[in-house]
Amino acid sequence: MKAMKPADIRKLSPEEIRAKISDARDELMKLRFQQVSGQLTDPSRLNILRKDIARMETILAETLREAAVEGAK
Repeated sequence: MKAMKPADIRKLSPEEIRAKISDARDELMKLRFQQVSGQLTDPSRLNILRKDIARMETILAETLREAAVEGAK
């Protein structure tokens, strides 16, 4: 699975981004268990997921900040 592109994430609603973050965190936890037990076949997936989560959280924060600024006007 490839990393999500920022443009694709920005098309999503904040609720959808939160759901994707939750799913990615669950997958990351499962991959960590696989790594500890020696069953992990694709270790690069850990880094991809960590970066995807950070990217989604950053875009979510930007979206919420923009909404707050628009609401304040």
